[in-house]
Amino acid sequence: MTRNSSGLAAGVGARYLRGSRAHFVWPDFARRSARRRRNSHCHRKIVRMVNVRYMVTDVEASISFYVTHLGFIVRSKALPAFADVVRGELRLLLSGAKSSAGRPMPDGTVPAPGGWNRIELVVDDIGAEVRRLRAAGLKFRNDIVTGPGGSQILLEDPSGNVVELFQPAAQ
Repeated sequence: MTRNSSGLAAGVGARYLRGSRAHFVWPDFARRSARRRRNSHCHRKIVRMVNVRYMVTDVEASISFYVTHLGFIVRSKALPAFADVVRGELRLLLSGAKSSAGRPMPDGTVPAPGGWNRIELVVDDIGAEVRRLRAAGLKFRNDIVTGPGGSQILLEDPSGNVVELFQPAAQ
């Protein structure tokens, strides 16, 4: 690799003379990169949350379900319309009928809970989790199903929304 007189790879920057002094001009990408390094906060991790909205029939009962049984933490609540709970980088928006998300669509369709779309929570021991949740009286849509990728079961929240518990196959 050939280098210019500034020690940079040839073609990365350019020198020019201003009066009797030589100046080096950094290309745009190098200036931006240097600025990012100067302004970066190396010790601060940027966490981007994934937001998932579930329509629920009872926001308070849903808060209790997710906090008590699945380890979520309440982030905010505006009862009876809305609450959001957090687990790791997942933010679950619990929207009741009185929330803005519960308003009818132009064709009159009213958003409702249930269906088959779901969040997946990875667990270490699916059998133990299922026993614990069944002992608490929670409802499952199926029994544990095992495939090449691991084992899963579908749990229902108080409004009928599905939460998949998944244990990856041993590697």
